[in-house]
Amino acid sequence: MAMLLQITTFLQQWLYSQPSVKAGTKNANAVRIGILSTAMINPAGIIHPAESHPGVVIKAIASRDIKTAQKAAKSYSIERAYGSYEELLKDAEIDAVYISLPNGMHAEWSKKAMNAGKHVLIEKPVASNAEEAATIFETAKKTNRIAVEAFHWQFHPAAHVVQSLVKSGRYGRVISTHAKMTSPANSVPKSDIRWQYDLAGGSLMDMTYVISSTRYFLNAGTPQSVEYAKARTLPYDKRVDESIDARMYFESKVAADSGLVKSDIHTDMNQPYVGHVIPKIWEQPSIMIELEDATIYFYNFMMPHLFHYIEVTDKRTGQKHTQKHYNFGPEWGARSEPWWSTYRYQLEAFVDKLTGKQPVHWISPDDSIAQMRTIDAIYDKSGLGKRPSNYTESKI
Repeated sequence: MAMLLQITTFLQQWLYSQPSVKAGTKNANAVRIGILSTAMINPAGIIHPAESHPGVVIKAIASRDIKTAQKAAKSYSIERAYGSYEELLKDAEIDAVYISLPNGMHAEWSKKAMNAGKHVLIEKPVASNAEEAATIFETAKKTNRIAVEAFHWQFHPAAHVVQSLVKSGRYGRVISTHAKMTSPANSVPKSDIRWQYDLAGGSLMDMTYVISSTRYFLNAGTPQSVEYAKARTLPYDKRVDESIDARMYFESKVAADSGLVKSDIHTDMNQPYVGHVIPKIWEQPSIMIELEDATIYFYNFMMPHLFHYIEVTDKRTGQKHTQKHYNFGPEWGARSEPWWSTYRYQLEAFVDKLTGKQPVHWISPDDSIAQMRTIDAIYDKSGLGKRPSNYTESKI
């Protein structure tokens, strides 16, 4: 349940942002970050991770309402509050901007931020559609700014361990994958922006992790084909998906003899209760990867810092073994802490990139564009059509 995971992450990161584990004195050349919006994701996504990073200062936060911005600034000891996004972008002391606005506003404000000289960390999905995504990274190249999509889970050691198991060839090549993510009915209020078509809402947009995980473990771009995509829409807005089931075929270097991997995904942002009484709170984002000689099941890949397990079932012996990885791993090594959240690992990489170092992991522009092209293709196959753009260049 995505909402429960976020709330638990807030609590976990709050505990680890107390004086005993805070970074203490910040570096003199710390990256100064501004936040566009006062969204609920901010404490987990950037504020608490920054508290334990000596190379980051949250300098300002902006809302369309100054009182809302001031309240947030006071709550999190942020120095400056602005009553408009434009004001924050004019602040010459801001180096980078975290964009946690609704999906449909990501492209507009990412481009405005980069044109104002700021680097951008953009919440997922990076844009409303692939065309918008491409313009974001074109602007990044033109302005010589760094833009990256915040697929935080990919920065965690557990994700790297699973990827290494797949790539190793130890269990043969990949035959199929199945990724799913659900939230119980009514856990996302009707008024929530995630249901709003004009803001690029829908279950596939919000739960785009199922596509991200599939593509990441296959090291794949866009699918060769989308065999089917079936959507259950909102009763009051048939343009917006409550749930989507889709099957795709990906070309991949880790694919079995056919050269193609069959990949199923399932999202449900309004999942019915069992017997109309019991919410399926035990269902966390997960992916099953079937290889020739084993299956790998990664439970709670989205927020593995809270709890996860990687279960490997050997087809040859029938034996199962389970492992967990909260730090170290094949990429981070000793440069990690077991209490770091996925967002804290992500911030470590973001700061490395901004300061000219080689990040341990990175999400490339091509990857983010391919991610949006895949989303667009599924929406098109479902008959709903890709999410529209709601801005024009003249407004930017």
